[in-house]
Formats: sequence, C-alpha cells, structure tokens
Amino acid sequence: MEASWLETRWARPLYLAFVFCLALGLLQAIKLYLRRQRLLRDLRAFPAPPTHWFYGHQKFLQEDKMEKLEETVEKYPCAFPCWVGPFQAFFFIYDPDYAKTFLSRTGKGLLNLDGPKWFQHRRLLTPGFHCDILKTYVDMMAHSVNTMLDKWEKICSTQDTAVEVFEHINLMALDIIMKCAFSQETNCQINGSLDPYVKATVELGKIIFYRMYNFWHHHDIIFKFSPNGHLFQELSKVLHQHTEKVIQDRKKTLKAEMKQDNTQKKKYQDFLDIILSAQAENEDSFSNADLRSEVNTFMLAGHDTSAVSLSWLLYCLALNPEHQERCREEIRSILGDGSSITWDQLGEMSYTTMCIKEMFRLIPPVPSISRELSKPLTFPDGRSLPAGITVVLSIWGLHHNPAVWKSPKIFDPLRFTKENSDQRHPYAFLPFSSGPRNCIGEQFAILELKVAIALILLHFKVTPDLTRPPVFSNHIILKPKHGIHLHLKKLPEC
Repeated sequence: MEASWLETRWARPLYLAFVFCLALGLLQAIKLYLRRQRLLRDLRAFPAPPTHWFYGHQKFLQEDKMEKLEETVEKYPCAFPCWVGPFQAFFFIYDPDYAKTFLSRTGKGLLNLDGPKWFQHRRLLTPGFHCDILKTYVDMMAHSVNTMLDKWEKICSTQDTAVEVFEHINLMALDIIMKCAFSQETNCQINGSLDPYVKATVELGKIIFYRMYNFWHHHDIIFKFSPNGHLFQELSKVLHQHTEKVIQDRKKTLKAEMKQDNTQKKKYQDFLDIILSAQAENEDSFSNADLRSEVNTFMLAGHDTSAVSLSWLLYCLALNPEHQERCREEIRSILGDGSSITWDQLGEMSYTTMCIKEMFRLIPPVPSISRELSKPLTFPDGRSLPAGITVVLSIWGLHHNPAVWKSPKIFDPLRFTKENSDQRHPYAFLPFSSGPRNCIGEQFAILELKVAIALILLHFKVTPDLTRPPVFSNHIILKPKHGIHLHLKKLPEC
C-alpha cells in the first residue's frame, strides 16, 4: 500500500514548516491589528484629515506636501495625526504651546543620539562653537565667497542669461565647511564638482526621507533587501570611508606636529581638533564610532543647510527688490567696498539680520524635526499622547500658522524688529529648534550667511527668472528640486 502524502520523508517537514510560517503570519497580523486599534484609541482626541484605510495620508506626503500642510494647519488647530499606512501614525504639531511642551522633553531622535550620552557629547563639543573660535572663521569664509563671486563675474561677462546659483553655492558651502571645520583645502570650487562624499549625503537624505513615509520600509528586513536598502548600505560605506580618512589624516598631522615640538602650531582649533581632544580625554564614553558620527552629522548639517539657507535668502531678496536694496545700503554703510570684514561689523547689520530671520521663517531649511516619546506627554489643553508615539514638530507649519503669524506667505522682515519679537510667543519661531536640543551650529550658520550675503549684495544685483520658479524637493532638508535660477547683474565698484 502506498504511503500517504504526509507520510513521505520530504513532505512532512515542508508541511510543518508551512504550518509554522502560517502561525507566525497570523500572530504578526494580530499584532498589527492590535497596534492599529491602540493608535486609533490613543489619537481619538485629535481630529485628522480624511484618510485611506490602507494608504493613510500618502497623498498628503507627496511633492505638494507644503501647500497641503498649510491648508491642514488652518483647518486643524494645534496638531493632527498623520497616518503612514495602516499601522503607523506620526503626530504633527505646529502650535507654539505644543512646541514648548514637546521640546522641553527628551526622547529618541531619528538621526542622533539620545539620553545621557547625547548630553555628554553636547557638553564636550560646545567649546567648538564659542565666539572666539567663530571669529577666526570670518576671513576664510570671505575668501570662499569671493572665489564664487569671481566665477559669477566671468559668467556675467560671457552670457546674458539666468544662472543656476544653487550649484555654485553648494560648492562654496562645502569649501567653507572643509576649511573651517577640518582645515582642508579641497579646491572644489575650482574643480567645479562635488566629491563622492557629498553626493552620497544627498542620496542618503532622499532614501531616509522616503523610508520615513513608506510604511513597507519601516520593517528593517523589507528595507534591507529592497533596492533602496542596498543603495543605503553602499552609500553608508562611502560616508564611513571618507570620514575615516579625514580623521586618520588629522591624527597623522597631530603626531607630526608633536614630533616638531609644536613649532608650527595652528592659530586656532577647528571642529575636528576639538572632537579629537574630547575623545582623547573621554576614551571610555567617546568611541571611534561616536567620533565618525559627530563628524558626519556636522558635515551634513554644516554643509547642506548653509547652502540651502543662502540660496533661499537670495531668492527671497530677488523677489523683493526693495528689501534687497535696503540690505545693500546698510552693508555699504558698514563695510564700504567689502575689502575687509570683521566680526564686529557683521553684528551691526540689523536689517540684513531681520531679512535672514524672515527667510528662515518663510522657508525653513529643516522643515520638521521628529522624536519618539520615551514617556507620556500632556499638552496645555489637557490632551495627551502615550509613550512610543513619534511626534513631528512641523517647523514649516508653525512658521506658516495664521493663528501665530499675520499674512504668513508675505516676506516681511519687520516681523523681527525688537518690539515685534518681544510681543511674540518665544516658541513661534524655531528655525534651529529650541530647548536642550537646539542646533549647536546656529551661530556658525548665521555667521556664514552674513558674510556671504554681504559680499554678494555688494557686487551683484539679483532678480528672479520668472519662467523657472523653484520647486521644493521633499527631503530632510528643503532643497530646490531643479535649482534656483537668478539673473545676476554686476554692480560698479564703489
């Protein structure tokens, strides 16, 4: 008599494996169902825009996100839950009181350290951003900006068309960060190309943003074996190799200097000197991986956000020639022909500073920050969230909230007079976040913006190319998708 199918040697293990996988799948489905029910219960106090049961608010998270966000901010006061697929929800906030409550708490960041380790690193790195250190960067920044302006002058002498300025500014910002933070001469502006490291950071930013808002890729295994997951691993290797080379080159230089008894000691300490010193003094709590992480973070934040900020500032001033001219008059009265710039002179540019702040309000380079709650959080109106919820502080939504800002779409630097600023909620304007996790490089960024915009406006008048308006690209940093095209007119020497 023939054996039944289940009695064959090879069929029984397959059958058991099938039953086991089916049971696991069923348990996972139950787990996901319970997660969705728990989220629905926890978020029921907060109304939300209409959502698809499976895709969630996927349409809201597409390229027109900023325009839709402004509509949502006006319709749903304070906050709303944003569903990313059926089993995950991010909680968007854009109210000053909500922001104050949120930022006063610690939590797990998506891209950085959390807990005591973060606070220890912050304490060790803060001396690198003291004003005495920043003052030494002014001349280096001016040199990099002038290199870019020389290129613009040659372009203007040979063509009478709009120039895509973001590419030039991107290279200039890279030149500055490599000089000031790592004491490296890259000649990237002369060579005219971004190195593999910068290209890798750009692509990684796209992948991280895409993963955040694609619920399938929230599962590590699915993401790891996806094309984006594979590319993420390859790009991460590029970052680690570049960072390791920068660190090892500096360590070799330091050893060589020690052998020479510091006879050729540098006039200032850069960012890399400071974090290497911090590691040497705190070897137990500052690993090589921590060192690479801090270098990568500063490179990404210091380069990308500076380039984007200056590009949007130029675009805002191009669209508003009356404010551009008022800035130029102020800068001329302080700097003359701009042949030399000092730290104290930059501090006198009050109207230019107001224009910089208004750019940060209108187009915040980092449109949102996210954190997973480690403990329950109760807002001033009594509504609360449990631990484990990911809260997204929408800086764009906050800065365009009509309940906070009158006519939020209009570029108006006078919002930042001392009188107007004193009357405003202290958490209404947060381009660099606030509280214990505010941006450590804020003063560096402002310094770079002041030096760059001062020299640009002394030498060029900028007007927009209305046939090619910029389009926002959905990344962690708000970049122009197809660049920023401006007409550059060389101004006569004073």
